[in-house]
Amino acid sequence: MKTAFASLNLAMVLVLGVATAAQAQVPSPAYSARIGWVSTERLFTESKLAKNADARIEEEFSKRQKAMQDQIAQFKAMSEKFDSDNPRLNEAERTRRTRELVDMEKDLQRKQREFREDLAQRKNEERANISQKAYQLIQQIAREENLDVVLQDSVWFNPRIDITDKILKQLDK
Repeated sequence: MKTAFASLNLAMVLVLGVATAAQAQVPSPAYSARIGWVSTERLFTESKLAKNADARIEEEFSKRQKAMQDQIAQFKAMSEKFDSDNPRLNEAERTRRTRELVDMEKDLQRKQREFREDLAQRKNEERANISQKAYQLIQQIAREENLDVVLQDSVWFNPRIDITDKILKQLDK
């Protein structure tokens, strides 16, 4: 009986100890958290870093895009010519040109897919660069303004807690 009572007593002491420790970590009711909010989409579209990155990417990919547009135009012209010539072609020529068009279309689709993947990768690299710089600035501004938490891209926010413009100004320096 004594051991059961001692075990119960120990359990009560542990529960009270945990409750006391948890209560000690909770701020007093007079404490109010300071919150900031950032629109990451605005950082990726409105900052000078983002605009410069877009210009670099466009320049980098413009030749490939032009070559692909030329190849698309060539494919369309060949396809239209095939459609108009089709009634006059013998079976062997029709089969050869059909195979040629199918091969050209597959090659074009492959190149378009590679282009999209390469473009997406470059955009992600540039966004990662902007994100890294923005993250450092967000931490700096949060420390300067004694913010407890900085949120991003919420469903709704009060404009008075928006620090996006401050981050944009720092990014554009």
